[in-house]
Amino acid sequence: MTKTTTSAPVLGTRALNRATLDRQLLLRRSGLSAKAAVGHLLGLQAQNVKPPYYALAARLDGFTPEALSELMADREVVRIVTMRSTIHTHTAEDCLTLRPLVQPARDRELTHFRKGLDGVDLDRLAVLARELVETEPRTMKQLREVLVAEWPDADPQALGIAARCKLPLVQVTPRGLWGRSGQVALTTAEHWLGRPAEPAPAPEDVVLRYLAAFGPASVKDMQTWAGLTRLRETFERLRPRLLTFRDEKGVELFDLPDAPRPDAGTPAPPRFLPEFDNLLLSHADRSRVVPPEYWGRSWVGNLVYSTFLVDGFLAGVWKLERDALVIEPFGSLTKAQRADLMAEGQLMLATLHPGTPYDIRFGTVIP
Repeated sequence: MTKTTTSAPVLGTRALNRATLDRQLLLRRSGLSAKAAVGHLLGLQAQNVKPPYYALAARLDGFTPEALSELMADREVVRIVTMRSTIHTHTAEDCLTLRPLVQPARDRELTHFRKGLDGVDLDRLAVLARELVETEPRTMKQLREVLVAEWPDADPQALGIAARCKLPLVQVTPRGLWGRSGQVALTTAEHWLGRPAEPAPAPEDVVLRYLAAFGPASVKDMQTWAGLTRLRETFERLRPRLLTFRDEKGVELFDLPDAPRPDAGTPAPPRFLPEFDNLLLSHADRSRVVPPEYWGRSWVGNLVYSTFLVDGFLAGVWKLERDALVIEPFGSLTKAQRADLMAEGQLMLATLHPGTPYDIRFGTVIP
Protein backbone atom coordinates (compact mmCIF):
# COMPACT_ATOMS: atom_id res chain seq x y z
CA MET A 1 0.00 0.00 0.00
CA THR A 2 1.13 3.52 -0.76
CA LYS A 3 1.81 5.44 2.43
CA THR A 4 1.65 9.19 2.71
CA THR A 5 4.20 11.14 4.69
CA THR A 6 1.96 14.17 5.05
CA SER A 7 -0.19 15.05 8.02
CA ALA A 8 -3.39 14.67 6.01
CA PRO A 9 -6.57 14.19 8.07
CA VAL A 10 -7.59 10.61 8.84
CA LEU A 11 -10.90 9.24 7.58
CA GLY A 12 -12.04 6.28 9.62
CA THR A 13 -13.81 3.27 8.15
CA ARG A 14 -17.30 4.54 8.98
CA ALA A 15 -16.53 7.96 7.50
CA LEU A 16 -15.33 6.32 4.29
CA ASN A 17 -18.39 4.11 4.30
CA ARG A 18 -20.81 7.03 4.54
CA ALA A 19 -18.99 9.06 1.90
CA THR A 20 -19.00 6.15 -0.54
CA LEU A 21 -22.64 5.30 0.13
CA ASP A 22 -23.61 8.92 -0.50
CA ARG A 23 -21.88 8.95 -3.87
CA GLN A 24 -23.27 5.55 -4.74
CA LEU A 25 -26.80 6.91 -4.14
CA LEU A 26 -27.26 4.42 -1.31
CA LEU A 27 -27.47 6.76 1.67
CA ARG A 28 -30.80 8.02 0.38
CA ARG A 29 -32.62 7.30 -2.84
CA SER A 30 -31.89 9.79 -5.61
CA GLY A 31 -34.25 11.60 -7.94
CA LEU A 32 -31.85 11.12 -10.87
CA SER A 33 -33.18 9.55 -14.04
CA ALA A 34 -32.05 6.01 -14.81
CA LYS A 35 -29.76 7.26 -17.59
CA ALA A 36 -28.22 9.97 -15.41
CA ALA A 37 -27.62 7.44 -12.64
CA VAL A 38 -25.92 4.95 -14.99
CA GLY A 39 -23.68 7.78 -16.17
CA HIS A 40 -22.90 9.07 -12.68
CA LEU A 41 -22.02 5.56 -11.48
CA LEU A 42 -19.78 4.98 -14.53
CA GLY A 43 -21.80 1.94 -15.45
CA LEU A 44 -23.37 -1.00 -13.64
CA GLN A 45 -22.04 -4.52 -13.39
CA ALA A 46 -24.15 -6.64 -15.72
CA GLN A 47 -22.76 -10.18 -15.79
CA ASN A 48 -26.38 -11.28 -15.78
CA VAL A 49 -29.49 -9.48 -17.06
CA LYS A 50 -31.21 -8.57 -13.79
CA PRO A 51 -28.43 -7.03 -11.63
CA PRO A 52 -28.56 -3.52 -13.21
CA TYR A 53 -32.27 -3.36 -12.45
CA TYR A 54 -31.78 -4.35 -8.82
CA ALA A 55 -28.86 -1.92 -8.57
CA LEU A 56 -31.03 1.00 -9.67
CA ALA A 57 -34.01 -0.09 -7.58
CA ALA A 58 -31.78 0.25 -4.51
CA ARG A 59 -30.59 3.71 -5.56
CA LEU A 60 -33.39 5.64 -7.30
CA ASP A 61 -36.64 7.06 -6.05
CA GLY A 62 -39.58 5.96 -8.17
CA PHE A 63 -37.53 3.62 -10.34
CA THR A 64 -39.37 1.16 -12.57
CA PRO A 65 -37.70 -1.59 -14.59
CA GLU A 66 -39.26 -0.15 -17.73
CA ALA A 67 -37.16 2.99 -17.25
CA LEU A 68 -33.95 1.06 -17.89
CA SER A 69 -35.45 -1.39 -20.37
CA GLU A 70 -36.66 1.45 -22.60
CA LEU A 71 -33.21 3.05 -22.55
CA MET A 72 -31.72 -0.23 -23.67
CA ALA A 73 -34.33 -0.75 -26.39
CA ASP A 74 -33.68 2.81 -27.64
CA ARG A 75 -29.90 2.14 -27.63
CA GLU A 76 -29.24 4.87 -25.08
CA VAL A 77 -27.58 2.33 -22.80
CA VAL A 78 -25.76 -0.84 -23.85
CA ARG A 79 -24.14 -3.97 -22.44
CA ILE A 80 -20.42 -4.27 -23.19
CA VAL A 81 -17.21 -5.66 -21.67
CA THR A 82 -15.24 -2.82 -20.07
CA MET A 83 -13.81 -2.55 -16.57
CA ARG A 84 -12.10 -5.63 -15.12
CA SER A 85 -12.98 -7.57 -18.31
CA THR A 86 -16.60 -7.84 -17.14
CA ILE A 87 -19.89 -6.88 -18.76
CA HIS A 88 -21.22 -3.49 -17.74
CA THR A 89 -24.31 -1.52 -18.62
CA HIS A 90 -23.10 1.88 -19.84
CA THR A 91 -24.63 4.91 -21.42
CA ALA A 92 -23.98 5.04 -25.15
CA GLU A 93 -21.61 7.95 -24.59
CA ASP A 94 -19.55 6.07 -22.02
CA CYS A 95 -19.55 2.93 -24.15
CA LEU A 96 -17.84 4.85 -26.95
CA THR A 97 -15.20 6.41 -24.69
CA LEU A 98 -14.60 4.15 -21.68
CA ARG A 99 -14.03 1.10 -23.85
CA PRO A 100 -11.07 2.81 -25.63
CA LEU A 101 -9.80 3.86 -22.20
CA VAL A 102 -9.54 0.25 -21.00
CA GLN A 103 -8.23 -1.12 -24.31
CA PRO A 104 -4.72 -1.56 -22.82
CA ALA A 105 -6.23 -3.97 -20.28
CA ARG A 106 -7.93 -5.90 -23.07
CA ASP A 107 -4.59 -6.10 -24.91
CA ARG A 108 -2.94 -7.48 -21.75
CA GLU A 109 -5.74 -10.00 -21.39
CA LEU A 110 -4.88 -11.40 -24.81
CA THR A 111 -1.36 -12.26 -23.67
CA HIS A 112 -2.87 -15.00 -21.48
CA PHE A 113 -4.07 -16.76 -24.63
CA ARG A 114 -0.87 -16.55 -26.71
CA LYS A 115 -0.54 -20.30 -27.00
CA GLY A 116 -4.05 -20.73 -28.38
CA LEU A 117 -3.52 -17.88 -30.83
CA ASP A 118 -0.21 -19.03 -32.26
CA GLY A 119 -0.07 -18.12 -35.95
CA VAL A 120 -3.20 -15.94 -35.79
CA ASP A 121 -2.99 -12.49 -37.39
CA LEU A 122 -4.94 -10.48 -34.80
CA ASP A 123 -5.43 -7.50 -37.10
CA ARG A 124 -6.87 -9.78 -39.77
CA LEU A 125 -9.05 -11.44 -37.11
CA ALA A 126 -10.43 -8.05 -36.05
CA VAL A 127 -11.29 -7.13 -39.65
CA LEU A 128 -12.99 -10.47 -40.28
CA ALA A 129 -14.90 -10.43 -37.01
CA ARG A 130 -16.08 -6.86 -37.61
CA GLU A 131 -17.38 -7.79 -41.08
CA LEU A 132 -19.27 -10.74 -39.63
CA VAL A 133 -20.99 -9.00 -36.71
CA GLU A 134 -21.78 -5.85 -38.67
CA THR A 135 -23.46 -7.91 -41.40
CA GLU A 136 -25.76 -9.26 -38.72
CA PRO A 137 -25.42 -9.82 -34.96
CA ARG A 138 -23.75 -13.14 -34.20
CA THR A 139 -23.60 -15.37 -31.19
CA MET A 140 -20.14 -16.11 -29.88
CA LYS A 141 -20.58 -19.69 -31.10
CA GLN A 142 -21.30 -18.48 -34.63
CA LEU A 143 -18.36 -16.11 -34.52
CA ARG A 144 -15.99 -18.83 -33.33
CA GLU A 145 -17.11 -21.21 -36.06
CA VAL A 146 -16.14 -18.77 -38.80
CA LEU A 147 -12.85 -17.86 -37.11
CA VAL A 148 -11.92 -21.51 -36.63
CA ALA A 149 -12.49 -22.09 -40.33
CA GLU A 150 -9.92 -19.36 -40.98
CA TRP A 151 -7.44 -20.59 -38.34
CA PRO A 152 -8.16 -24.31 -37.79
CA ASP A 153 -5.10 -24.89 -35.62
CA ALA A 154 -6.02 -22.16 -33.12
CA ASP A 155 -7.98 -22.65 -29.91
CA PRO A 156 -11.65 -21.76 -30.59
CA GLN A 157 -12.14 -20.24 -27.15
CA ALA A 158 -9.07 -18.05 -27.58
CA LEU A 159 -10.31 -16.88 -30.97
CA GLY A 160 -13.60 -15.75 -29.46
CA ILE A 161 -11.82 -13.93 -26.64
CA ALA A 162 -9.52 -12.28 -29.16
CA ALA A 163 -12.53 -10.92 -31.07
CA ARG A 164 -14.02 -9.58 -27.84
CA CYS A 165 -10.73 -7.97 -26.84
CA LYS A 166 -9.95 -6.43 -30.23
CA LEU A 167 -13.45 -5.10 -30.91
CA PRO A 168 -15.99 -3.19 -28.79
CA LEU A 169 -18.71 -5.85 -28.98
CA VAL A 170 -22.09 -4.99 -27.49
CA GLN A 171 -24.92 -7.38 -26.70
CA VAL A 172 -27.94 -6.48 -28.82
CA THR A 173 -31.50 -6.50 -27.54
CA PRO A 174 -33.71 -8.29 -26.60
CA ARG A 175 -30.85 -9.48 -24.38
CA GLY A 176 -30.89 -7.26 -21.31
CA LEU A 177 -34.54 -6.19 -21.47
CA TRP A 178 -36.61 -6.70 -18.31
CA GLY A 179 -38.98 -9.64 -18.58
CA ARG A 180 -37.65 -10.67 -21.98
CA SER A 181 -35.35 -13.51 -22.90
CA GLY A 182 -32.76 -13.58 -25.60
CA GLN A 183 -29.46 -15.25 -26.32
CA VAL A 184 -26.29 -13.20 -26.40
CA ALA A 185 -25.83 -11.82 -29.91
CA LEU A 186 -23.04 -9.36 -30.65
CA THR A 187 -22.25 -6.49 -32.96
CA THR A 188 -19.87 -3.56 -32.70
CA ALA A 189 -20.74 -0.53 -30.60
CA GLU A 190 -20.25 1.72 -33.61
CA HIS A 191 -22.69 -0.30 -35.73
CA TRP A 192 -25.30 -0.62 -32.98
CA LEU A 193 -25.17 3.05 -32.00
CA GLY A 194 -24.80 4.39 -35.50
CA ARG A 195 -21.77 6.54 -34.78
CA PRO A 196 -18.01 6.09 -34.67
CA ALA A 197 -15.99 5.35 -31.58
CA GLU A 198 -14.54 8.38 -29.88
CA PRO A 199 -11.02 8.92 -28.54
CA ALA A 200 -10.43 7.71 -25.01
CA PRO A 201 -11.11 10.51 -22.52
CA ALA A 202 -8.24 12.17 -20.72
CA PRO A 203 -7.32 9.98 -17.73
CA GLU A 204 -7.70 13.03 -15.49
CA ASP A 205 -11.37 13.34 -16.46
CA VAL A 206 -12.05 9.72 -15.58
CA VAL A 207 -10.26 10.06 -12.23
CA LEU A 208 -12.54 12.96 -11.35
CA ARG A 209 -15.61 10.96 -12.31
CA TYR A 210 -14.39 7.93 -10.38
CA LEU A 211 -13.89 10.02 -7.25
CA ALA A 212 -17.36 11.51 -7.66
CA ALA A 213 -18.85 8.01 -7.67
CA PHE A 214 -16.48 6.01 -5.44
CA GLY A 215 -14.28 8.43 -3.50
CA PRO A 216 -12.44 9.19 -1.35
CA ALA A 217 -10.05 6.70 -2.92
CA SER A 218 -6.43 5.74 -3.38
CA VAL A 219 -4.58 5.30 -6.65
CA LYS A 220 -4.74 1.55 -6.13
CA ASP A 221 -8.49 1.74 -5.56
CA MET A 222 -9.08 3.28 -8.97
CA GLN A 223 -6.69 0.86 -10.62
CA THR A 224 -8.72 -1.98 -9.12
CA TRP A 225 -11.97 -0.48 -10.43
CA ALA A 226 -10.69 0.10 -13.96
CA GLY A 227 -8.37 -2.87 -14.31
CA LEU A 228 -5.66 -0.41 -15.37
CA THR A 229 -2.15 0.25 -14.07
CA ARG A 230 0.21 3.23 -13.81
CA LEU A 231 -2.34 5.84 -12.76
CA ARG A 232 -0.09 7.41 -10.11
CA GLU A 233 1.14 10.10 -12.51
CA THR A 234 -2.43 11.08 -13.37
CA PHE A 235 -3.30 11.54 -9.71
CA GLU A 236 -0.14 13.57 -9.20
CA ARG A 237 -1.10 15.93 -12.01
CA LEU A 238 -4.47 16.39 -10.32
CA ARG A 239 -3.08 16.80 -6.79
CA PRO A 240 -3.35 20.63 -6.78
CA ARG A 241 -7.08 20.29 -7.52
CA LEU A 242 -7.81 17.58 -4.95
CA LEU A 243 -7.96 17.15 -1.21
CA THR A 244 -5.93 14.40 0.43
CA PHE A 245 -6.71 12.24 3.43
CA ARG A 246 -5.37 9.09 5.04
CA ASP A 247 -7.26 5.98 6.00
CA GLU A 248 -6.65 4.24 9.32
CA LYS A 249 -3.81 2.22 7.75
CA GLY A 250 -2.01 5.36 6.56
CA VAL A 251 -2.88 4.95 2.86
CA GLU A 252 -3.26 8.23 1.00
CA LEU A 253 -6.73 8.97 -0.30
CA PHE A 254 -7.70 11.61 -2.87
CA ASP A 255 -11.00 13.39 -3.11
CA LEU A 256 -12.90 16.18 -4.82
CA PRO A 257 -13.03 19.34 -2.68
CA ASP A 258 -16.79 19.75 -2.99
CA ALA A 259 -17.77 16.06 -2.75
CA PRO A 260 -20.03 14.98 0.12
CA ARG A 261 -18.34 13.50 3.17
CA PRO A 262 -21.16 12.92 5.66
CA ASP A 263 -20.59 12.52 9.36
CA ALA A 264 -19.64 8.98 10.32
CA GLY A 265 -22.77 8.79 12.48
CA THR A 266 -25.15 9.49 9.59
CA PRO A 267 -27.86 6.81 9.52
CA ALA A 268 -27.57 4.35 6.62
CA PRO A 269 -30.74 2.46 5.65
CA PRO A 270 -30.66 -1.20 4.63
CA ARG A 271 -30.30 -1.92 0.93
CA PHE A 272 -30.63 -5.06 -1.19
CA LEU A 273 -27.89 -5.25 -3.83
CA PRO A 274 -27.45 -7.60 -6.78
CA GLU A 275 -24.55 -9.96 -7.24
CA PHE A 276 -21.38 -8.22 -8.44
CA ASP A 277 -22.57 -4.75 -7.38
CA ASN A 278 -19.77 -2.28 -8.05
CA LEU A 279 -20.01 -0.98 -4.48
CA LEU A 280 -18.28 -4.20 -3.40
CA LEU A 281 -15.76 -4.45 -6.25
CA SER A 282 -14.36 -0.99 -6.92
CA HIS A 283 -11.72 -0.52 -4.22
CA ALA A 284 -8.48 -2.34 -3.50
CA ASP A 285 -9.36 -2.14 0.20
CA ARG A 286 -13.01 -3.16 0.54
CA SER A 287 -13.15 -2.76 4.31
CA ARG A 288 -15.13 0.46 3.90
CA VAL A 289 -18.08 -1.78 3.00
CA VAL A 290 -17.08 -5.36 3.83
CA PRO A 291 -16.25 -6.13 7.48
CA PRO A 292 -13.08 -8.24 7.62
CA GLU A 293 -14.90 -11.12 9.28
CA TYR A 294 -17.27 -11.35 6.30
CA TRP A 295 -14.64 -11.27 3.58
CA GLY A 296 -15.30 -14.07 1.08
CA ARG A 297 -18.72 -14.89 2.52
CA SER A 298 -20.71 -13.57 -0.46
CA TRP A 299 -19.44 -16.17 -2.93
CA VAL A 300 -18.66 -19.88 -3.09
CA GLY A 301 -16.42 -20.91 -5.98
CA ASN A 302 -17.90 -19.33 -9.10
CA LEU A 303 -21.27 -18.77 -7.42
CA VAL A 304 -21.78 -15.17 -6.28
CA TYR A 305 -24.73 -14.22 -4.10
CA SER A 306 -26.85 -11.11 -4.00
CA THR A 307 -26.06 -9.16 -0.83
CA PHE A 308 -27.65 -6.72 1.56
CA LEU A 309 -26.36 -3.88 3.69
CA VAL A 310 -27.21 -3.10 7.31
CA ASP A 311 -25.88 0.13 8.80
CA GLY A 312 -24.03 0.64 5.52
CA PHE A 313 -21.97 -2.56 5.65
CA LEU A 314 -22.28 -6.01 4.09
CA ALA A 315 -24.44 -8.03 6.46
CA GLY A 316 -25.65 -11.07 4.54
CA VAL A 317 -27.01 -12.53 1.33
CA TRP A 318 -30.46 -12.87 -0.14
CA LYS A 319 -32.24 -14.86 -2.81
CA LEU A 320 -35.61 -14.81 -4.49
CA GLU A 321 -37.22 -18.22 -4.40
CA ARG A 322 -40.44 -19.24 -6.09
CA ASP A 323 -42.64 -17.80 -3.37
CA ALA A 324 -40.37 -15.87 -1.01
CA LEU A 325 -37.59 -13.39 -0.54
CA VAL A 326 -35.17 -15.22 1.73
CA ILE A 327 -32.81 -13.04 3.80
CA GLU A 328 -29.76 -14.82 5.22
CA PRO A 329 -27.78 -12.66 7.66
CA PHE A 330 -24.17 -13.41 8.50
CA GLY A 331 -24.63 -12.42 12.13
CA SER A 332 -27.34 -11.51 14.60
CA LEU A 333 -29.69 -8.63 13.81
CA THR A 334 -31.70 -6.51 16.19
CA LYS A 335 -35.47 -6.48 16.07
CA ALA A 336 -35.37 -2.99 14.56
CA GLN A 337 -32.87 -4.05 11.89
CA ARG A 338 -35.07 -6.98 10.93
CA ALA A 339 -38.10 -4.72 10.67
CA ASP A 340 -36.19 -2.25 8.50
CA LEU A 341 -35.00 -5.07 6.23
CA MET A 342 -38.55 -6.35 5.90
CA ALA A 343 -39.74 -2.88 4.86
CA GLU A 344 -36.90 -2.46 2.36
CA GLY A 345 -37.58 -5.93 0.99
CA GLN A 346 -41.26 -5.09 0.49
CA LEU A 347 -40.27 -1.94 -1.39
CA MET A 348 -37.86 -3.85 -3.63
CA LEU A 349 -40.50 -6.46 -4.43
CA ALA A 350 -43.14 -3.82 -5.13
CA THR A 351 -40.71 -2.03 -7.46
CA LEU A 352 -39.46 -4.98 -9.47
CA HIS A 353 -42.16 -7.62 -9.00
CA PRO A 354 -45.46 -5.76 -8.51
CA GLY A 355 -48.47 -7.97 -8.10
CA THR A 356 -46.43 -11.09 -7.41
CA PRO A 357 -47.18 -12.54 -3.94
CA TYR A 358 -43.89 -13.12 -2.16
CA ASP A 359 -43.38 -13.89 1.51
CA ILE A 360 -40.32 -12.47 3.23
CA ARG A 361 -38.51 -14.74 5.62
CA PHE A 362 -35.17 -14.96 7.35
CA GLY A 363 -32.93 -17.95 6.76
CA THR A 364 -29.67 -19.09 8.29
CA VAL A 365 -26.33 -18.87 6.55
CA ILE A 366 -24.04 -21.82 7.12
CA PRO A 367 -20.61 -20.43 8.17
